[in-house]
Amino acid sequence: MPLSIYFLFRASVLLAIAAVAYQVGLPNFFIFKVIRQIFSTTHCYISVKTLSSGLPHAECFTVSGDGRFGRIFLDETSYDVVKERRTGHVIPGLWDGHGHLLQYGELMNSVTLFGANSMEEVKERLVDYKDSHEVAGTNEQWLRGVGWDQASFGGNWPVASDLEIGGNFKDLYVMLDRVDVHCIWVSEKVLSLLPSPLPYISGGEIPAKGVFCDNAIDIVMKYYPKPSKERKTQFIRDAMWDLNKLGIVGIHDAGVHADEVKLYEGLANQKYWTVRVNAMVECEARNTFCPGNISKMSSKNGMLHVRSVKLFADGALGSWGSAMIEPYSDRKDSSGSLLINTTTLSRLTKEWATAGYQVNIHAIGDLANRLAIDAFTSALDTLCPESTRWECQARHRFRIEHAQIIHPDDQRRIIEIGIIPSIQPTHATSDMSYAETRLGKVRTTEEAYRMRSLISLNPVLGSDFPVEPANIFEGIYAAVTRRSPRTGLDANGETNGWYSEEKITLKEALEGFTVNPAYGAFLEGKAGVIEEGAYADWIVLDEPLEGLDLESLRKVTVRETWVSGKRVYKRPGPENLRGR
Repeated sequence: MPLSIYFLFRASVLLAIAAVAYQVGLPNFFIFKVIRQIFSTTHCYISVKTLSSGLPHAECFTVSGDGRFGRIFLDETSYDVVKERRTGHVIPGLWDGHGHLLQYGELMNSVTLFGANSMEEVKERLVDYKDSHEVAGTNEQWLRGVGWDQASFGGNWPVASDLEIGGNFKDLYVMLDRVDVHCIWVSEKVLSLLPSPLPYISGGEIPAKGVFCDNAIDIVMKYYPKPSKERKTQFIRDAMWDLNKLGIVGIHDAGVHADEVKLYEGLANQKYWTVRVNAMVECEARNTFCPGNISKMSSKNGMLHVRSVKLFADGALGSWGSAMIEPYSDRKDSSGSLLINTTTLSRLTKEWATAGYQVNIHAIGDLANRLAIDAFTSALDTLCPESTRWECQARHRFRIEHAQIIHPDDQRRIIEIGIIPSIQPTHATSDMSYAETRLGKVRTTEEAYRMRSLISLNPVLGSDFPVEPANIFEGIYAAVTRRSPRTGLDANGETNGWYSEEKITLKEALEGFTVNPAYGAFLEGKAGVIEEGAYADWIVLDEPLEGLDLESLRKVTVRETWVSGKRVYKRPGPENLRGR
């Protein structure tokens, strides 16, 4: 029987069943389930990788009217011509376990400085951007950018006067984020707004005139004209379009202020909201307790979830801001900066967890990671006095965001407790050119950028966009090879992989961007898999991932992206009609 006739017959039978069920007074949930089946659609491809234990490999699936997967099956039709017409290979929609939605959209509407290799190149990009953006640099709309790195300036910090590029820039308000977004570089015009002398901020540093790092950024942000609701909405639309293009159907938005949560709630039902967002709340005053300003929620359509909070233990490695147990190898006078004291971190963790929120702590340095683990351990003992820490952690699912440099003793502790590490594989390959210089051989070997060592914890993988490109296939490549997805090479310019013993498998990497983020957001069974009842989110590729050579893996492009059973992206061009 041809499939079209079969499904028409099936719909007729289901409609008849629903009518009878209504007449005999069966429960409404049964009737609604039947009706959802009536309005379901069927999709078939050459292969479907489900990541579900029930049927790992399939060919077809149905999508119900409420945007969820229905039946998953191998097509048993005897009509070869039907199968021959199918194209594409399907995997579950990808999730980025740590990104920044609004910042990504703002980057798309700002000047990008990533990859600029000199001060001259930075200035050229700023001038080019200003030439086509007349309003940028005014008091109402500062000229924004991200991606500079003092390593490109001979290791010297930039200063405010460097941004006076001829007469046109002398009176402009300019604020540029460092590559790790833990420092900003501002113009003399911005400095003129600030108090003199500049106040001391605990957990912050001002390494040069016009550069503010970590908590010191707050000095400038008091004067920054925040984008309007309309501009933020445009940022979100631009970001979601670009993320869908990359096959991303969901993200863990790592730091969303209360007013932004309200904006998200108002937009989550709009047709252009095409990425599921698990928002980590961040108080307006960082590292505080503000439950009165927010409320936990999950939208009916599953497009927005708010049930976690983000705290900050330290800064970033590139700007010597990550808090270390011992001083840096290339800066013996510094061990980095803690952005919060131990007592306060522990207290906040307990307060937020008691209020019902999952607690996620940003920790990069080994001291910061140790204190995060201490805070989690103390909270677990308080929350579940009658349970083991492992059992309590399974309920609360505390996470360490970045989990970048962890002392071996503390690696054992998080494995024993089951703390979730949220890791960005491309951070290792981006930092490998200087990480060993900063940390020394021993610390790098034993502590830094662990993946294989923590694989038993089912780490949540992400990119930290816009700090790194949002392309998840580049992240998979970095995790599998420990080589740069940009060059295909390791820190020595070879193909062995940087600390290759920390490589993970393709299967583990794919799970890190699908089922693991689902668990890390309390969405297991709903996201990251193709199975009955899960959100109908999937992407279509030209070839199955496991059939690709490694160099092709980092260049994968997505043919189609589907969210809630609706196609939200289709790759343009005739190549979309080929690939078998």
